[in-house]
Amino acid sequence: MSTLTRRDPGPDKKTAHMSHNDAPASAASVEGSPGGPPKDAPSLADRRHQHAWIPAITAFLTFLIGLSDIVSVFRPGWPHRLHGVRALVPGTLTNVTHTADVVIGLLLLMLAHGLRRRKRRAWQAVTGLLAFDIGIHFFHSRRLPTAIVALVVLAALLYFRDEFYAEGDRPNRWRALWVFCWLVVADVAIGLIYISAAGGLADDYSMWQRTQEVIYGLVGVSGQVYWIPDARGDMFNLLTSALGLFTLIITIYLFLRPAEPNARLGTANAERIRELLDKQGDRDSLGYFALRNDKSVIWSATGKACICYRVVSGVMLASGDPIGDPEAWPGAISPFLDEAARHAWAPAVMGCSELGAEVWCREGGLTALELGDEAIVEVADFSLSGRSMRNVRQMVSRVSRAGYVAEVRRIRDIPAQELYDIIRSADSWRGSQTERGFSMALGRIGAPGDDECVLVTAKQDGVVRAVLQLVPWGPDGLSLDLMRRDRNAQPGLNDFLITETIKAAPALGVKRISLNFAVFRAALERGERIGAGPVLRAWRRLLLFMSRWFQIESLYKFNAKFCPTWQPRFFVFPSTKDAPRIALAALEAEAFLVWPRIELSRLGRQAARKLGLMNRKAASKLGLVKR
Repeated sequence: MSTLTRRDPGPDKKTAHMSHNDAPASAASVEGSPGGPPKDAPSLADRRHQHAWIPAITAFLTFLIGLSDIVSVFRPGWPHRLHGVRALVPGTLTNVTHTADVVIGLLLLMLAHGLRRRKRRAWQAVTGLLAFDIGIHFFHSRRLPTAIVALVVLAALLYFRDEFYAEGDRPNRWRALWVFCWLVVADVAIGLIYISAAGGLADDYSMWQRTQEVIYGLVGVSGQVYWIPDARGDMFNLLTSALGLFTLIITIYLFLRPAEPNARLGTANAERIRELLDKQGDRDSLGYFALRNDKSVIWSATGKACICYRVVSGVMLASGDPIGDPEAWPGAISPFLDEAARHAWAPAVMGCSELGAEVWCREGGLTALELGDEAIVEVADFSLSGRSMRNVRQMVSRVSRAGYVAEVRRIRDIPAQELYDIIRSADSWRGSQTERGFSMALGRIGAPGDDECVLVTAKQDGVVRAVLQLVPWGPDGLSLDLMRRDRNAQPGLNDFLITETIKAAPALGVKRISLNFAVFRAALERGERIGAGPVLRAWRRLLLFMSRWFQIESLYKFNAKFCPTWQPRFFVFPSTKDAPRIALAALEAEAFLVWPRIELSRLGRQAARKLGLMNRKAASKLGLVKR
C-alpha cells in the first residue's frame, strides 16, 4: 500500500490531546471545531518529521565524542605526558581527569540513543557533560581537536534546543539488572584493555589473574597484580574504582526510579467504549478486544472515536481499527500520534482493516503492510457435507462417539458457581502462567460487563474437558477469543466446539463468526501452488521454518479446514527502519517473546520462608519447639 504523508503545517504549536485518564474535551480541541487550535497548527507528530537530521547528527557526534574519550585513555605514551603536567596539576587530580574521561565517555555513549529520540532529559545531560568534557580537554588532556568538536556539538545543541522536546520514559525496575550486567561486562573489558595497553606489569600474569584484578578493582580492593611504576597502578585503581562507582550509581538509580504504572482501562472508559461498540461494533471483529484491562485509551475531542493501546519497549502499539464512527477516526489518530511523539514512542497498529490502514496512512503519514488474513465463517453457508469438510466431519464424529457433549451459552446464562468451576478448570489447563494475546485476546473469562460473551464447554460424563470463548462482534457476530482443553482429552475437541458453536449460532442471533488470524496466509497458500516463483517459494520456506516456534502454518491450516472467507489485515508503522523494533514489541505484546523478570517481592517472601524454616529447625534441635 502506498504511503500518504501528512501536510507539513509549519512552526510547532502544541495541540490538545487526551491521555487514558482524561475526560473528553470540547469538540474544538482536535477536530477543527470553532475555538480550537487553528487548522494550520502543527502537531508533535508533524514536528517529529521536521529537521530529523538534527537529532540524528548530534547523536552520532555525541557517540563519537564518548568513544573518543574512552579510547584516548589507552593511547600509547599518555603516562609520560601525565608526568609533564604535574607541575601544573597534582598527580592525583590528573588521574582523576583521565578517569572522568572514561566515565563521561560511557555516559555519552548511553545518552546518544536518547538524544536521537529527541529526549529532553538526554539533551540536558549531554549539554552538561559536554561542558565538563570541554573543560577537561582544554586545560588537562590538551586534546584540542576533540574539544573543538565537542564545542561545536554543544553550540548546536543549545541553538536547536527546541528540537529536543520528548518526555522521559519510566523504565521497569527489572531493567536495572540488565544494565548492571552490561555495565560490569563493559567495565571488565575496559580494565583488561587498560592492562594490555598501558603495560608495566611486574610479571606475565594470566588472563584469569588480570580479570580477577579488574573485578577486585571495581569494588575498591587491590589484587595480586603489581605495576612498574606505581603511578600506573594508581591510575588503574582509580579507573576501576570510578567504573565500579559509576555502575553502582546507575544501577541504584534505575532500581529506585518509579516504574511505569500498568495501563488500566478503568470502569468509566470501559463503559464509554461499550457504548461505541453498541453503535459501531459491527465494523471490526477486533473491537471488543479493546476492552482488555491492560490497555490505555485516547479519545477524540468529540468522544465519537477512541484508540486503545499499550506501550511496549518504546512502541505505542494499537490493535484493530479505532473504535467509533470512521468520520471521527482522524480526531483520535491525531492525539494518538502526538502522544507518541511527545514521548518519542514509535506509533504502530496491528491487525487493522483495509479501511483502517488507509485512514492511518492518510492521517499519519505511515506505511501499511499486509500482515495476514482473518478467517470469517458465514453461518448460513456453513455445512459439514462435501469432500472439503471431510477432515472436520471425521473429527466431530470421533469426538461425539467418545461421549462428549457441547453446551453453547451466553455468560449471563451460566450460574455463578458453575462459571467459577469452569474458570478454575480452564486455568489449570494452561501450559504456563504467561497469557498470550493482545490484538485478538480478551485475557479473562466471566468478568463483570462480559455478559454477552459466549462460552462453549465440552463435557464428558459431566466433567468439563474443554472451553471455548467468543466475544461479541456487533449485534449479530462473534469473534473467537480463547480455546483451552484438557491435555488428556480427545483430539479434535476444538473442531468439535467450533462446529457446535456454528450450529447453535442461529438460536443466539449470530450470522458470522470470526476465527483465528492467519499470519502471511497468502504467501503460504500461493507458495505451494504450481508455478510459484523462487522468491515466493523461499518466503514460504522461511515461514515454515519460523512455524517451529510460532503458530504460523498450524493456525492457517486450522482455519482453512472450515472453508472461511478471508479478510486481509494490515500492519501499520512509521518507516522501514522502525519495522524490526516494532516487530519485537508486537511479539512481546502477544507474549511470544517474554523477557525474564525478577520479582524481588517474591524472592523476598521465599527467602523469609526459608529463613523461618531454618530458625524453626534450629529451635527444634534446642528443644524449644515441638518437632
